[in-house]
Parts: sequence; C-alpha cells; structure tokens
Amino acid sequence: MIDIPLPPEDEDNTLAAEYVLGVLDLADRTAAEARAKAEPAFAARIAAWEQNFAELNEGYADAPAPNLLPQIEARLFPQTARPQFNWFRLFRAAGLLAALLLALALVMPRNAPDFVARLATKDATLAYEARFDDGRLTVTRVAGGSAESGRVHQLWIIAPGEAPISLGLLAGMDLTLDYPLPPPGWLLAVSVEPEGGSPSGLPTGPVILSAQVGA
Repeated sequence: MIDIPLPPEDEDNTLAAEYVLGVLDLADRTAAEARAKAEPAFAARIAAWEQNFAELNEGYADAPAPNLLPQIEARLFPQTARPQFNWFRLFRAAGLLAALLLALALVMPRNAPDFVARLATKDATLAYEARFDDGRLTVTRVAGGSAESGRVHQLWIIAPGEAPISLGLLAGMDLTLDYPLPPPGWLLAVSVEPEGGSPSGLPTGPVILSAQVGA
C-alpha cells in the first residue's frame, strides 16, 4: 500500500480537526496551539471544526466530574490513628510533679534578709528589730511600747565620724523605707524626741537604743 501525502491545506485541516477532537499527543497539541496564536488562517480552521462538532454535543448529557479532592488529600496528608487519652497516666504525672515541687520547696533555701540587727535595752523590755532586705529597711518593735505621751522614738543612722541622719519616726509598730545595707561599722540608734521628731535635725533627747551594723 502506498501512502499518498496530503496537500498542505488538507494536512492543516486534519490537524485542526484532531486538535478539536483532543486526539493529539502533548507535543503536537502544544505545536497546534502555538500555530493558532501565530497563524490566523490555522486558528480559523480550528474555529470552523469547533463549530462543526458543536452539534454533536447536543446528543450527550453533561457528565459531572468526579470529586477527587478527598482522595488526593488522603494521599498527601495520611492521618495516623490518634492515641487514646489515658487519665491514669495524667493523674500519675501530676502527682509526681506535685511531689517534686514539694521536695524542691523543702530543700531550697528560703530567701533571707541581707542583715538583721536588734536594738534592745539591757533588760530587753524595749526592743526593735531592723531588717535590711534587697534595698529596703524594715524596723519592727518586737518588745515594749511606744514612747510616752508627747514623745516619740526616732531612728538614726550614723556613719563612722559623721553626724547622725534621721531615718524616720517609730510612732507605730513598723517603719519601712528604701535604704541599702550600710557598710560594717555604721550604727543604728533610737532616741526619744518631742512629738513630731527632733526640731534640730540631730538627736536632742536621750539615745536609748543602738546597734552596730555588721557586728
């Protein structure tokens, strides 16, 4: 059998028909699309075949496309079986954690103040406790009462060779103020002053209590 080559116009017509029918392979289909964009005559042939084949579509109902998304997602993102929740293990882990925290609380050293000084009379009928802790000074009366009516206890800090500096009045049970821990050798003292405090800025009444910082 001898193959007789077709004229170029017939070849183009056949190629356009095969393109519309979708029987070309990828390379030929890509080449046909390129020609249709560059050659108006070839594009017209494709349009003519689309028009001719359009009548055939009326004999077929539209077939819905299958929903392949769930299958694709299942292959891309496989789900592993979820482990069953074990309440017993949870409670046991919580108990172990609580026991560990309790053990740490018992063995860890508690925060202690930087320094504690006690100012007291010889018979300890009157006493104040001074605590220097993280840049704060707290003075608490731990024995005895406040000064007599019309008088007040006043707290002083005294550096070696310097004049006393008032830190405040001890009219209540506690006095708290910002004050760093003094160097060793400084003194804390309590004097008895007129109500409202010393009028001169220095102790005017008797100094009834004193304690050396760092001693």
